[in-house]
Amino acid sequence: MGVVNASPDSFSDGGAHGTVEDRVALAGKLLSAGADLIDVGGESGVTNRPSISAQEEIARVVPLIERVSGELGALVSIDTYKPAVARAAIAAGAAIVNDPTGLRDPATASVCAETGAGLILTHTRAAPKQKLLDPSLDRGIVADVEAFLAERIGLARTRGVAFEQLMVDPGPDLGKTPFQTVEVMRALPRLHSLGRPVLLAVSRKDFIGALTGRSPRGRLAGTLAAVAHGLDAGAHVLRVHDVAEVSDFLAVRAALRGEVGVERALRLSGELRWAQ
Repeated sequence: MGVVNASPDSFSDGGAHGTVEDRVALAGKLLSAGADLIDVGGESGVTNRPSISAQEEIARVVPLIERVSGELGALVSIDTYKPAVARAAIAAGAAIVNDPTGLRDPATASVCAETGAGLILTHTRAAPKQKLLDPSLDRGIVADVEAFLAERIGLARTRGVAFEQLMVDPGPDLGKTPFQTVEVMRALPRLHSLGRPVLLAVSRKDFIGALTGRSPRGRLAGTLAAVAHGLDAGAHVLRVHDVAEVSDFLAVRAALRGEVGVERALRLSGELRWAQ
């Protein structure tokens, strides 16, 4: 899952792709680099700025989704917790709603039930646009993630969402200290008891910065380490910013693990042998 932000204040790119044209070009680049789907977000999760209206968020994401799903033919997810935005995004071509609040507004589930869109349920105890770092959760964070996601699955089902429409996300950094995120990451295999695919969104996250002392754009190596751990734990979908680098990592990993064949005639082409 490649990330394309349609907000000017993303923590990871700081609005580096400022126009719809720029964002469509980025989506095309991510697809060429190996992304299977594009996650479009219209509101940054940064907590030092207020939430925007649903109308403003719709204005940001709908033109982008129309072009990425239409011109590029991509599978698109919309990163939003607002039912009105989810509905508009689905009408524009999105097939999945990636709710980073874990159905703080259950009407989002109703939208998915009515439209047949997929729904990603994320663990967090923090309200939208608010940071929560609660040390009292240190001892029970893993159990809380399991219980919360199980309860949210039940809530989505009562709203008419089919079990097969659902995916779960343990929410690294969302309402968690770096220590708590590490604890959740270590316990990822336990989430398979929920019976749904697991989305792993660790790209450039704060816990990686805390462990390495790196700012967001310097966290690629740490992201790859977290991705490797997640794959070993059975994660199904990887939400990342650096699609080309993660694709390279996955290609080499698969070859060395014997998961793909390597031809005897494999050679390095001459133009790749030296840096010019």
